[in-house]
Amino acid sequence: MADVKKSVPIAGIQVESLVVMKIVKHCSSTFPSAATGCLVGMDQNGVLEVTNCFPFPSVEAGTDSHQNDAANTAASAPRAKSNLTYQNEMIRQLKEVNVDANNVGWYTSATMGNFVNMNFIENQYMYQKDNDKAITLVHDVSRSSQGALSLRAFQLTPLFMSTYKEGKFSTESLRSNKLTHKEIIKELPINLHSSHLITSFLHGLSGPPDVSEVDMPVSVEEIERNAPPVPLNPSIDGLELSIDPFLEKTCDLLLDSIESHYTELNNHQYYQRQLAREQTKISTWQTKRKSENAQRAAAKQPLLPEDEWQRLFKLPQEPSRLEGMLNATQVDQYSKQVDNFTASISAKMFAVRGTLLYE
Repeated sequence: MADVKKSVPIAGIQVESLVVMKIVKHCSSTFPSAATGCLVGMDQNGVLEVTNCFPFPSVEAGTDSHQNDAANTAASAPRAKSNLTYQNEMIRQLKEVNVDANNVGWYTSATMGNFVNMNFIENQYMYQKDNDKAITLVHDVSRSSQGALSLRAFQLTPLFMSTYKEGKFSTESLRSNKLTHKEIIKELPINLHSSHLITSFLHGLSGPPDVSEVDMPVSVEEIERNAPPVPLNPSIDGLELSIDPFLEKTCDLLLDSIESHYTELNNHQYYQRQLAREQTKISTWQTKRKSENAQRAAAKQPLLPEDEWQRLFKLPQEPSRLEGMLNATQVDQYSKQVDNFTASISAKMFAVRGTLLYE
C-alpha cells in the first residue's frame, strides 16, 4: 500500500515587500471601508511565500443602501460569485506570464483591531477548506497610521474547522469537542522579504559625503551663505505622559465588546430559564400520566401512551454559541492591544511616581 504523503504544517510566512506596499496602498485608499484581495504565492518546505496580490473589485452601493449594508458587501467580497470569477481569470493570466499563481489566501483591512466577525470566519473557511495552508493577512490601517506597520497572519484551527463543518455550536457540541474561543484562530509569524534587485539598489545608494576638512570662511557673507547645519534638538516626546488616543479608543471598543458579551450571555440564560420551565411542565405531565396509567392498570383498562408529551410540548431551540465565541475572541484581541500599549505608559508612570505621589 502506497504511503500517503502528509502535508507539512506552516512554520512561517514570508511576504514580499512589494506585496506589503500593495496591501497598504489598497487598504489606505478605501479607508474606512473594508478592503479585500487575493494572495498568490507558493509553499516552500513549510514556509508559505506570498509573492504577489491583487485587490477585489469594489462594489458600489446604491443610493438607497445603508452604510452597514455597504460595509458588509465589502467585507464579504471574497465570497461573491463575480469576484470568484475575477480571481480565477486573474490567476490564469498570471500563469501565462510565468508568475507564481497558486492561491494561498486573501487579505483584508481592519480598523482598531476589529476583524473577528462572521464575514472573516466565512471567508477564511471558504479558502481553507480547499487549501489547508490558506491564510489571511490583516492590515490594521488605524494602527499603521501611528507609525508602526500592523500586518498579521491568521488561520482557523483544525478543531474549529471540523466544528464549523458540522454547523453545530450548541453547549453540548462545544463541550464534546472541547472548543473554546481561544481555539478559533491562530496567529502565524511573518517575515518581510525584499528581492535581490531591491536589496542591491538600496546598497548602491550613495550616502552623504564625509568632509574631513572645512575651508575657513573669508567673509561674513560667506558664513551666512554657507551656514553650518544646526544640530538636531533632542526629542522629549518620549517623556509625554498623556495617554495615546489609540489606547483610549481601544479601551472604548473593549468595553463595547464586553457589553455585547453580556448581551449574548443574557440571551443564553433566558434560553436556559425557558428550557427549565418546559422541562418542569414535562415532568409534571409525565408524573400525572404515570399516576393515571397506574389507576387504569388497577381497573384493567388500556394504558395511555406515555410519550405523548413530545407532541404536546415543544422545547425551545438553543441559540448558536458562535457569535458569543467570536465576540470573546475579539475581546481577547483588544486585551492584547491594551496590554501592548500600556507597557510603555506604565514605565513612564513608575518613573515619575516619586513626583506624582504626595509624601
